[in-house]
Amino acid sequence: MVLNKPNSAQLRQQGKFWVGAFRAMASPCEIHVEVPKRAQAEQLVQLAMAEALRIEQALSRYREDNLVWKINNSQGQAVEVDIELGGMLDFADTCFDISDGLFDITSGVLRKAWNFDGSANLPLAEEVDVLLPYVGWRKAKWRAPFFSLPQGMQIDLGGIGKEYAVDRCIEILDAASKGTPCLVNFGGDLHTNKAPRSKSSWQVGIEATGVARTSTAIELQKGAITTSGDAHRYLLKDGIRYGHVLNPRTGWPVEGAPKSVTVAGDSCLQAGILSTLAALNGADAERFLNEQEVRFWCQW
Repeated sequence: MVLNKPNSAQLRQQGKFWVGAFRAMASPCEIHVEVPKRAQAEQLVQLAMAEALRIEQALSRYREDNLVWKINNSQGQAVEVDIELGGMLDFADTCFDISDGLFDITSGVLRKAWNFDGSANLPLAEEVDVLLPYVGWRKAKWRAPFFSLPQGMQIDLGGIGKEYAVDRCIEILDAASKGTPCLVNFGGDLHTNKAPRSKSSWQVGIEATGVARTSTAIELQKGAITTSGDAHRYLLKDGIRYGHVLNPRTGWPVEGAPKSVTVAGDSCLQAGILSTLAALNGADAERFLNEQEVRFWCQW
């Protein structure tokens, strides 16, 4: 059944829950709400979808009508940014510092050489090397509200934008529903405001990867869960699997990283950056996460 509104979502009833489904940020998105009436569910799903699409429009590097595009095409000139994008730049700066440069939103330019489509088409070393001078957060100039990049460089907020959208949507749903149990799931990144009334927790499944192919079920009462992995985005050549997580210093995939890293946290932004940093730590992913004292699940 479809909501009778522009840019509509699919809405279905699932037991005591209503589930709204749509696409945003190149991901399947679902909104689970525990309300009795369809009209209530329609309103809540529409609110969440509108916010997700707004954030996609504001932060996507693939749009030509936002500040990210303006920055990436500024030819080295300073661009005045709004409070929302400024907050994302501040967060990216913090992530760069705490990761010792492993998390770098200027590394998206490396996608010009890499296409993780499951094939054996590795780029040539010189194709990667020619892009490395255009990677490096410290080359950017950020003093709110003005941001500038050297000519040829780009920013890509894909590593934090979806998680930010999930957190914003759960905030909006919690306020609009006056605390009704809701769960937001954007491509496997989830956040809930509270456990359902009808059961003790939300049951969240982690997609099985690796050799064992054993699925994992997680009970989530409040907070967020995110997953970073290369189950669907990789290259395979001569028996060697190249995951999509790139080291911004070398331009090549991180070696020895888990196929999947799932982290629980208070927010999607928090859990998401930890799962990403764990993947960037490669074979040391579990050691890194143990040091953070968070719940996590790694599949190798």
